[in-house]
Amino acid sequence: MARYASYTTTVVGAHSVPRWYEALDRLVALGHLAEGDFVDAQLRATQAAILEQEIAGIDVITGGEMHRRRNNRHSPPNAMLNYFWQQIPSFQGETKPKPITPYDPNVTHPAAVCRGPIPEHIDLGLVDEFKTVSSFTGKPVKITMTGPHLLAAVAYDEYYNDVGRMIADFGKLLHQNFRSLVAAGCKHIQIDEPYFTVASDDEVRTAVDAINGAIEGLPEDVHVTMHICQGNYAVGPDYDGQIGHRYFDTGRYKADLVCQIACDGYLIEHDMAPHYERCLGDKQLGVGAIDVQAPNVETPELVVERIKTHRWLTPEQTIITSSCGFNHLPRHIALGKLRAMTEAQAILRGN
Repeated sequence: MARYASYTTTVVGAHSVPRWYEALDRLVALGHLAEGDFVDAQLRATQAAILEQEIAGIDVITGGEMHRRRNNRHSPPNAMLNYFWQQIPSFQGETKPKPITPYDPNVTHPAAVCRGPIPEHIDLGLVDEFKTVSSFTGKPVKITMTGPHLLAAVAYDEYYNDVGRMIADFGKLLHQNFRSLVAAGCKHIQIDEPYFTVASDDEVRTAVDAINGAIEGLPEDVHVTMHICQGNYAVGPDYDGQIGHRYFDTGRYKADLVCQIACDGYLIEHDMAPHYERCLGDKQLGVGAIDVQAPNVETPELVVERIKTHRWLTPEQTIITSSCGFNHLPRHIALGKLRAMTEAQAILRGN
């Protein structure tokens, strides 16, 4: 089992998305800019995301997932879903609105429609992402990937008529992409599954089997983590006023099933840590002590307090992270939260 040093800092994935993404996307649609201009802007935003993580002193970084987004700083389409669905021929085409939370039937996602089988050998772009991000930094680079459950559960199924079969085929697709990623030199992989609480136990068991199949056979020195959260959704022009909602926290929190995933650790919201006390075993836990649903910057002391609350969790098992991605937060807030993580690390390590 690969392990990080005590109190290693890492991000969940997404970095602050500039407001000018939406304006540039409109200019491309109007023909005032070429598609290549937007691609160049995404690359510059990726470089900025890397630099800000380095400035803050984060140990294991990402590229901010900047190339997966266009105009969705505030709302769907989503970089966790639509970006990857579009890589798969049987999911390409028109999307349809799909309700995603019992809290509000008006909150929908532009869901893709599955009209054919999911092949195992489609390149999802993870290797290119790893090579691009690695070319701009000497830090360890983590690549994030949406899990098979979310990819299947939020789509419309007009082919399989069986969500379990679709989850299993997504798992096989991820397995091939992870093998290619590791062959390219990647040592840090994160799988994102925010929809487990909403789903039934049987559906999550199917997802656990698919995820275990996706990571089976990866080398021992590859660190694999699962990001399990309760959602970070809001839609509409008043998005910033809606920060604070967890749209996926209806249902049983299934830490007992999550801990059957044969990964190295889990990244969770800090207040969900008690669920893992009896089932974590010797794995590591990324305590999301930075709350991305709060628009303020935490003090390092508050971060330390949120971590030390869980006295059963040993320093050797503790990773410091955020509760979800920073995509909806202003850049200066995201940077402040990154710095709070590393300052808390120094306190915890006695530096």
